[in-house]
Amino acid sequence: MKLKNYIPKDSAGKLAKAFIRNPLTALLGVSLFIIGYLALEVMPREENPQMVVSGSTVIVAMPGATAKEIQEVIVEPLERKLKEIKGVEHIVGSAMDNVGVVNVAFYIGEAKENSNLKVYDKIMQNSNLFPKTALKPVIKPLDIDIDIPVVTVAFYAKDKNLDATTLFDYAKTMQHRINGLDNVAVTDLKGGHKHQFNILVDLHKLSGYNLSMGQITQAVQSVAYNVPDVKNRTKENELVMVGIKNAIETKDDIANIIVAQYMGAAIYLKDIATVEDSYDKQNFQSALISTKKESGGFSHLQDQVTLTVSKLQGTNAVIIADEVKKALESYKLEMAKHGVSYVITRNDGERADEAVNELVFHLVLSIVIIAILLIIVLGWRESLIVTLTVPAILAITLFVAYLTGQTINRITLFAFLLSLGLLVDAAIIVIENIHRHFHDVDAAERDIDELMIEATDEIGAPTNIATLAIILTMVPMAFVGGMMGQFMKPIPANVPVALIASLFVAYIFTPYLAVRFLKKPEHKGGH
Repeated sequence: MKLKNYIPKDSAGKLAKAFIRNPLTALLGVSLFIIGYLALEVMPREENPQMVVSGSTVIVAMPGATAKEIQEVIVEPLERKLKEIKGVEHIVGSAMDNVGVVNVAFYIGEAKENSNLKVYDKIMQNSNLFPKTALKPVIKPLDIDIDIPVVTVAFYAKDKNLDATTLFDYAKTMQHRINGLDNVAVTDLKGGHKHQFNILVDLHKLSGYNLSMGQITQAVQSVAYNVPDVKNRTKENELVMVGIKNAIETKDDIANIIVAQYMGAAIYLKDIATVEDSYDKQNFQSALISTKKESGGFSHLQDQVTLTVSKLQGTNAVIIADEVKKALESYKLEMAKHGVSYVITRNDGERADEAVNELVFHLVLSIVIIAILLIIVLGWRESLIVTLTVPAILAITLFVAYLTGQTINRITLFAFLLSLGLLVDAAIIVIENIHRHFHDVDAAERDIDELMIEATDEIGAPTNIATLAIILTMVPMAFVGGMMGQFMKPIPANVPVALIASLFVAYIFTPYLAVRFLKKPEHKGGH
């Protein structure tokens, strides 16, 4: 054979020369497929990408103050000071009797920890602005990951004799159990009625005994708490703590509370009020549910208690949702004994898994369509080589996304679909140039390795520039602010990585596979 001893000038040719006969190239290819698969399985899945939304709610109470006084001495001074914080986008204050509330919203993308710390520091530095009668400010940070649940479960009574308070108590028991699962951040109960004693005061008797509502409230509160008492020390010099048991256990305990004395006789609460063992009547909020019957149709509307489950940031919504489902299944027989049943009304983990699996299916389908088109245009051998490079490119991109703390969601996979047509460009260009060199007149006299290296080296510089130009078109998207910038962030984060990976894969694996799959055509008569 005629050897030209071609010396590559571009990085493309140098990579091709280094890996075309390297025994580690096959191992590298297998390793890429493995890390890509592991990244796909290990990366947290969710329906939408993580968004950094920062904000805080500041609550300052001043008992006895009117809404106008709260506005002038609490809300307005607080708004002026909070506006001095860098990164604040909106401040909304509201004043009510006894309490003022100021909501602070930061620009999308501001770090949550730093934003919350800024609010805390600003309030503590200016605490002297508040009146002496004002209570210590309460700062409640906004956390979108906690405030938006991934799973909601509706508990309802299957037994008609089960009252609303018993249903709530059992839902609270299930809340405690679910809250102990790994990566569950916060659980909360919505709807339902708590158990409580209701004191129905007769206003006529109240005025007849010359009593006030304040006296009744104070009398009940005085026995409504567990009050520890310190007794004598032992010989070992240890303190003995004796807890006084809660004095209110039944409605009779409340009815026998002495609220005052009149003419030397004790006035009991039962003398001026009726005590009920009931539910929180002041709670006018309720939630209803209608379930599907086995015989068809739906049952009548009935009360339900909804358990909301939120996950920690960056954790897998699919795994957490499955753990919640398993936990509920394990207590299904116990629920049936108590006359309680449940329905999962929201499952973001299941929706995220379905969305990811559907997009992965379309991703594979797109690769197959590209392979068929390449068979028609280039031939089945060339098509196979290009098709094998696509999973390797996606594997690199997924692994880099995993290392940078990203999650698999609809926008991440959309970025892969968007870049799929671009990923095969470099490999197609390399294989097409190799195909052209194979059909040259002098190809029969050339060494096949030399042909591969020269063909790859020739297109290196223009392919690099073309890929760089495409990457630069994605860069402006990374500077888009607001909610849209956060939502579309996976596109500028993953498409450039995929395009750079496509260059390395095209220069390393395309010549390597072409040497083994392609055959030189026979040239007869110098043609």
